[in-house]
Amino acid sequence: MSSDKILYARQSFFSNGQVPGGLVPQSILRSWKRCAALGLEGRTNSLPEPLTAYEFAASAEKAEAFRRLCRPEVEALYADAEATDSIVILTDPQGLVLDTIGSVDFAQRAAQVALRPGVPWSERIVGTNAIGTALAERGPIEVRGAEHYLECNRILSCSASPIFGPHGEVLGVLDLSGPADVHHAHALGLVRLAAEQIEHRLFEKDFEQADLVRIHTDPAMLGTAREGILVFENGRLKAANRHGLMLIGRDFNALGKAAWADLFQNGVAALSDSGRLRRADGAPLLGRIDGKTKPHPSLTHTARPVPPTQIKPIFDEETEKSLSRTIRLLDADVPVLVWGETGTGKEIFARAAHQRGARSGKPFIAVNCAALPETLMEAELFGYRTGAFTGARQGGSKGYLREADGGILFLDEIGDMPLALQTRLLRVLQEREVAPLGGSRSIPVDFTLICATNRNLADLVKAGSFRSDLYFRIAQYTIELKPLRTRADREQLIDAVWTSLGASQRRVTMEDECQHNLALYDWPGNFRQLVGCLRAMLALCEPGDRLGVDALPLDVKSGATITAGPDMPQPSSTLDAVTVNIMRNSLQASGGNVSLAARNLGVSRSTFYRRLRGGI
Repeated sequence: MSSDKILYARQSFFSNGQVPGGLVPQSILRSWKRCAALGLEGRTNSLPEPLTAYEFAASAEKAEAFRRLCRPEVEALYADAEATDSIVILTDPQGLVLDTIGSVDFAQRAAQVALRPGVPWSERIVGTNAIGTALAERGPIEVRGAEHYLECNRILSCSASPIFGPHGEVLGVLDLSGPADVHHAHALGLVRLAAEQIEHRLFEKDFEQADLVRIHTDPAMLGTAREGILVFENGRLKAANRHGLMLIGRDFNALGKAAWADLFQNGVAALSDSGRLRRADGAPLLGRIDGKTKPHPSLTHTARPVPPTQIKPIFDEETEKSLSRTIRLLDADVPVLVWGETGTGKEIFARAAHQRGARSGKPFIAVNCAALPETLMEAELFGYRTGAFTGARQGGSKGYLREADGGILFLDEIGDMPLALQTRLLRVLQEREVAPLGGSRSIPVDFTLICATNRNLADLVKAGSFRSDLYFRIAQYTIELKPLRTRADREQLIDAVWTSLGASQRRVTMEDECQHNLALYDWPGNFRQLVGCLRAMLALCEPGDRLGVDALPLDVKSGATITAGPDMPQPSSTLDAVTVNIMRNSLQASGGNVSLAARNLGVSRSTFYRRLRGGI
């Protein structure tokens, strides 16, 4: 929607209380009317008052379990936020901002309108905004530029989704906010998916004694965050997620009231026997039952996918040698710095070193320094005593450094650690003891340190944003993980990852051409992108399928190129180079279809592929 239309809608609304149809979404118009009824002045530039330190600490402590629950999704959104000059925001059920991470530049601009931790952003206080309006509407919403009720907030473009608990209670809001002059086309979709993943994980415990029913109209969605979940106790609906309620045509008001017979034509036995259900109106559904009733064997292929960090490491010979050196260094208590592009598997490498080393039976504590809110990083890392600060948890907190005692501490994105905390970390590494916040006595710690970064720490030292003494302490030996595009065994790697994701159990195979195209792609996101691509392909197919080129994501299918690495021979002559370029151009013109490209050049597919891989 153009900014001119929104500005005209504002002028019309504030002049006569009416807006011509189609100028703003109905959700925005409803919010404006609520704000007007509250007596808010749209032209005011007054900012919301932050909570006192005592009040915020108490609220943050109350929401601690929720914040930990959301951390994987907040960290996953962090990369998108940095790439789009945005910030990720997590709030409590009242719209109080708990955490913000992402673009430092935009965070500073957002703070100018009080979009920062400790400030309430309910609609009642701040007017129309994604956080407060998502809470008021009880659904995902995008609020762009002048759609914000208060003029001072027109610098923002925000997308937010509430996070619901299994019983319909709002737990908080997840928000992605950026500058209004940049259209964040996928922001709303990203926060919706992240909220769904958080809600889906809430059903992993507390329902062991109930019948947990997973349903969908598409079998590929079963076992994913998009499936519907219904929880029954003694035949009555007790809990559900939003997808589940949508699939049966109900809302959270049905919890505790609707019985199985009110919702479905057939009984539990039919679902257990056939994996099929019919709604009360006759609409068909697929599903399975977890809990007290054993799932039907034909539905076992819908099991939850393997998380990337649980995939068995698949290293080439060079990385295996680096791993062996790393293990010997760690066993000798020598800190190791792992450098590599985003997605090269730095945490997987570190976990493998832990599992094969002398401390394998001890803790492995992974901390993403870039994802921890700066305001809480000190307490999270070093721990605190009871009463260390207003609102501190009764009994205190050990902190990650003490949790790693006896094992390995993995500090990812170490280059993003604030200078003040670098000083504290250096002292811990030198003295081998940590002083919790509010404590008068230091506590000995014994851990081996692995740090990881995708940034040049030496350059950060020169720029003054990273301490030189800490750099020399943590980088006593540096390991470089090569990007995926340089690996000569990509086809074997793809086959191994495909198998580890469970493709063989589902009897899903790939045609040679499909696998060739995957091997030819450059994978700018490295191992993480590859795993994500293969997981998506596996989720979208049926058991027994054989996947061709059409099953590839568009970017992989249209961008199939190959980059010669150190183990890939370069063309031996100028003529060879010309030939390779012709072959690459033919492949590009064929949309990544190796067979078609080979036919167009009058050579066999195997010859085409071999020469392209070998550089002639």
